[in-house]
Amino acid sequence: MSVTPRDPADSQVPRVRGNDYRVLRPPERFTPRLRVSVVIPAYGAQDKLDLVLAGLARQTYPAELTEIIVVDNGSDPPLRLPEGSAARLVVCERPGRAAARNAGLAEATGDVIHWLDSDVVLTPGALEAHMRWHHTAPYLSVTGYIRFTSAPLPDELPDDLEAAFEPAEPHAWLVGLVERTDGLTANPIRPFSLHVGGATSVSRRLIEAAGPMDEELILGQDTEMGYRLAQAGAVFVPEPKARAYHLGPTMRMREQKRIDRVSHAFVADRIPTYQWLRTHPARQWKIPHVTAVVSGTAGYEAVRSSVDALLASTVPDLSVVVTGPWDTLDRDRRAPLKDPNLDLVLVHGHYEHEGRVRLATTEEIHPSVPFVLRLPAGWMPGEDSVARLLRLARNEALGLIRVLLDETPDGVVEARLERVASFSRARLVARPGEPLEDAVDDVSGVRWVTGEEYDFSPSGDELPELVGRRAAYKARVQAQAEVERLTEENERLRGQVAKWRDEAGRWRKSTVELRREVGTLRRELHAAQRQARQPAPPVTLTGRVKRVIRRRVLDRLPASTQKPAQKPVSDASKQATQQAQAAPGNGTHPGSNGHQGGA
Repeated sequence: MSVTPRDPADSQVPRVRGNDYRVLRPPERFTPRLRVSVVIPAYGAQDKLDLVLAGLARQTYPAELTEIIVVDNGSDPPLRLPEGSAARLVVCERPGRAAARNAGLAEATGDVIHWLDSDVVLTPGALEAHMRWHHTAPYLSVTGYIRFTSAPLPDELPDDLEAAFEPAEPHAWLVGLVERTDGLTANPIRPFSLHVGGATSVSRRLIEAAGPMDEELILGQDTEMGYRLAQAGAVFVPEPKARAYHLGPTMRMREQKRIDRVSHAFVADRIPTYQWLRTHPARQWKIPHVTAVVSGTAGYEAVRSSVDALLASTVPDLSVVVTGPWDTLDRDRRAPLKDPNLDLVLVHGHYEHEGRVRLATTEEIHPSVPFVLRLPAGWMPGEDSVARLLRLARNEALGLIRVLLDETPDGVVEARLERVASFSRARLVARPGEPLEDAVDDVSGVRWVTGEEYDFSPSGDELPELVGRRAAYKARVQAQAEVERLTEENERLRGQVAKWRDEAGRWRKSTVELRREVGTLRRELHAAQRQARQPAPPVTLTGRVKRVIRRRVLDRLPASTQKPAQKPVSDASKQATQQAQAAPGNGTHPGSNGHQGGA
């Protein structure tokens, strides 16, 4: 569905990048001019509905700009409106909250649609807090803060709601989401989860672009519609000043796991962003994660090489739209080889029954597809090229990735990965005559990359052999075999390491012993060196030793060489001899030449 043309006054609206709504800065005081339609689906519980309507009657937003629509979804007995209520009552026989809301939406005339459950009482300034944002920008979804009260229901709505309904529990999941993402401004993956039907207001032009609630869903309608609003360019704003009390616990609070079990079975097919719910490696989904667009008029080989490469991608959650004049194609069965449209016939025949390929005369892309890849025929992405581009877009929150494939005299040849939500936002804020890519750059970001960097290549004259998931299977089998081999090798090395550790222990023990021996030898060596440096003491022989030595020497001499033994000289003789030698004139006197005087 096309977006409603912008009001000229919207040309000066600040551009929100991603979901960072802080640039808008709504004023505290403003002049109300937008009408709001409050749509309340209801089934039974007349007492709670009366309190909800009483709360709406106290709103500070002008009553003349407020429209209240109550949708009775088959209540028995039928619901009634309190006397003096300004609300309108609509009956919807088709059961289900989505059907009831769509019935109210069809009756609504406001510029803003405010979803409100029939058991949620707004505080007096809640509507005004919502509408202050909608007067600031035309592409917002604003959610108030709900608290869950278990207080007994009063007969009439008290003046002091806080005193009557507190203590109450906060909406823990919503508060946690807001706190984790810095108020949904820090590039959250799924800000659309904030769209809860209990107390959320949405610009009507966004609903016209996204479409009504999905009545095929059993549960999860709020989240699924929030996703489609995001695809239409919505910015999601949590407003703590828009407070409300939920009368009693919700079904989700009571049956969280059972609700998720039912909801996830349906929303996985409709919300591609929930990749964690799409765990099957090959199945197809109602809304693919990416749709590629290829012109089917570029020749059979060129078209087939591009489409087959896309189908062999590591991203199985992908569809291909091949555009061409298929509605006017008529096969020549008499002379098929001379048919001037033979290549178109071949393309049509080759992909007519392929489930992931749609032959279309125009670019028929489902508005819920989050990414669109525009690929020139004759260019082949590598097996992982699409996955790498998607990762780049998600990691850097890019709205457009332009892949430079070639430069020719006619201009640049490029592939483009477009984020649908970014282009929808850009169309809402682009000024007349402004290139759409410039607005995309403002609200999300644009990046150029080269085809060589992302493994794009031109096709040749012959169709290439593609491996696809079969190659991945073979690679996985080889990897498993390699893992087993490395595991065995690891065990072998562990045993070897244990052996080496034992051997190292023995070596360490031997080293200790050798060190001890070396230490002992060093000490002995030092002792010997000290002893060698000391002078040898004089040797003194005793008389007895001398006599023993003399006797042994003499025993070894021949008898002829031995002198006769001399008699012992008495002490008196020794004294006489000494006196004679000392007398004058003997040969020992000083100055004597040792001879007798005279010739």
